[in-house]
Amino acid sequence: MSRAVNRNFATFDDFAPEAEGLRKFYDERFANPRAADGGRFVWDWWHVPGQYTALRTPAWEYFPKPLYESFHKRLVAWGRRTLGCHDISPPWMSCYIDGCSQQMHGDLPHGPWAFVLSLTNWKQRVFRGGETVMLRDEVLDFWSDFASERSVEEGEVIRSIEPRFNRLTIFDPRIPHGVREVSGTRDPRFGRLVIHGWFVQPRPLCEGPLPGAQLKRRVDDLTEALGPWLNGDLPVAGLLSLGFEVDVTGAVRDVSVLSDTTRVPRSEERNRKRFVAQVLKLVRAMKFPKQRAPSRVTLPMVFERAG
Repeated sequence: MSRAVNRNFATFDDFAPEAEGLRKFYDERFANPRAADGGRFVWDWWHVPGQYTALRTPAWEYFPKPLYESFHKRLVAWGRRTLGCHDISPPWMSCYIDGCSQQMHGDLPHGPWAFVLSLTNWKQRVFRGGETVMLRDEVLDFWSDFASERSVEEGEVIRSIEPRFNRLTIFDPRIPHGVREVSGTRDPRFGRLVIHGWFVQPRPLCEGPLPGAQLKRRVDDLTEALGPWLNGDLPVAGLLSLGFEVDVTGAVRDVSVLSDTTRVPRSEERNRKRFVAQVLKLVRAMKFPKQRAPSRVTLPMVFERAG
């Protein structure tokens, strides 16, 4: 699960060993439809007419503490190393049964990446719908390559992501997205079940002996060097996360883009790519004092468009 993340979204199957236990606990709660205990009275029927309909509950309060904390720590550690986000928002668990859906919307300003961990028994599903849907880039800039002789159907304008069991889906929450309406079951044991939230608090992560103060000085130098770009006319916005190694000599090695959601108007796309290339060049040229052992750094950089 160390591969780079697509600019819009990525999926990671078989993400959490805890998924089986989380699902088992949920199923046990609903095993007897006639039972009445406190664990069954924690659900909020969230209904905003024309926009959101689902059952939801705070995930961190629902499950046994050791089981949930194991999953939570795994997800947070992954987000720090892969996205450069220090934490996650308090996650929800949502259940979608007959009539539940989310219409298209954008999540602003919750966090730079949204996540959905599916506990849905997708292969055995008895319902229709339930996929996460996102507008494709071509729709967000529909007229740039429009051809009147070309037909356009749903698959060309909407990306559909199946919530397979134990699949982690992450995506840029600024992109309009939703959940297809579920139909075919009113039984919470057989609906779409997911844990979801946002990765938040982007900040550098250093694994190894490299002192944080040294890294901060180099990041400050990087920010200053990018000043002509950032104070110029390039209206860039988004999160660019880089990964690199600092060897024992203090040299920077193996610089790579871990994730990149930076966006500009289409007319500026060439300049955006030049900007990212310049960031990579400057990071490769960084020099640190000698270290007793190598260090690995995840460096997130947040760019916000003014006004």
